[in-house]
Formats: sequence, C-alpha cells, structure tokens
Amino acid sequence: MHSDDKSRPEDAPENDTANSPETGAETGAETGTETNIETDAENASPASAEAAESKVEAEAEAEVEAEAEEPSTEARLAAANDQILRTLAELENTRKRAARDRAEALKFGAMSFARDMLSVADNFQRALKAVEDMQEDVPEAMRGLLDGISATQRDLMAALARHKVTPLTPMGEKFDPNLHEAMFEAPGTGQASGTIIEVIEAGYMMEERLLRPAKVGIAKD
Repeated sequence: MHSDDKSRPEDAPENDTANSPETGAETGAETGTETNIETDAENASPASAEAAESKVEAEAEAEVEAEAEEPSTEARLAAANDQILRTLAELENTRKRAARDRAEALKFGAMSFARDMLSVADNFQRALKAVEDMQEDVPEAMRGLLDGISATQRDLMAALARHKVTPLTPMGEKFDPNLHEAMFEAPGTGQASGTIIEVIEAGYMMEERLLRPAKVGIAKD
C-alpha cells in the first residue's frame, strides 16, 4: 500500500508538463511559423518562375537579334571588296591629278619669268620703231648699233617662241574681251563696230594661257 502511494505523486508532474499552458503556446507558435513559411514559398514560387521565364525569353530574343544584325560572311567580303575598289580608284585619281599638276608645272612654270621678259621685248620694239622714221638721217656709224639691237630683238623673240610664248597682233580682228584690252573707241572709221583698228601694245600667249592682253583701239559706229 505504501509503495503505490509514492509512485502516484511521481507520475503527476509528467502529466502537468505535457498539459501546461507554456508548452501549448510554444507548439502553436511553431506550427504557425511553419504554416506561414510554406504559404510564402507557395506564393513566391509562381512569381519567381515567371521572372525566370521572362529573363530566359529576353536573353533568347537578344541572341536572335544579335545574329540577325551580324552580317554574313558574303556581306563582309562584298563590303571589303567594295572598299578596296574605292581605295584603288582614289589612288588612281590621285596619281592622274599629280601627273596633270606636274605637266602643268613643266608647261607653265616659266610664266612669271616670261611675263617679266615682255617688257624687254617691248623696249626693243619701241627702239626699232623710233629709228624707222629717221632711217635716212641715221649716221653710218650708228647703223651697226641698230643692226645689233634688231638682231638681239629677234633672238629674244625666238627664245620666247621656243617656250611657246607667241605675240598677239589682232589688227583688223573682232574685239575679244578675253584677249584684248580696249584703250579707246573711234567713231567714223568705216569699220564695223568692235573691229580693232590699232594695236597700241602687243599681247602675248603662252600655250593656251594669256600672258598679257593686247592693248587696242576699236571702231565705234
């Protein structure tokens, strides 16, 4: 009898612990937490899956666009060939332009010098023209000097001609403003209007370029 009474008090605390309010609260809290986590996971998984699918689709579209924008091998070869042809054409044009400039430099490089020599030719011509009017009054000792001046003038004109410098003496021709410079107009000459009736100073050409226009007088109705 005494042994049974002692065992009962020892079993009572175990039942009290299992049924205590604190233990029930803790169990309920744990159960609620697990339920919330599972609910959050279930709610979050569709959104995450949609985001992942959208990312994959965007990456796939980007790859397709990159492949579409990248030119093919044939297109790259055609572009390179076109660039090479353009470069060769430009080089050829540069070569031709340089050759043309060189030819013009050789042809017209002496223009400045030739233009300066025109005044010397003018002075020889004036000197010889002044002597023509007094040919009979020239002393015999001066005739040799005049012959020397005339020979020098001929040599100068020959040297200019070797460099393609030719005089313009447009007497009786139609006035051309590109080649002639009108110094005066004379009415009542019996010539058609614009006809050159006097050459005051000869002009000169070098090849097809004008060195100096001829100074002339023209007729006017």
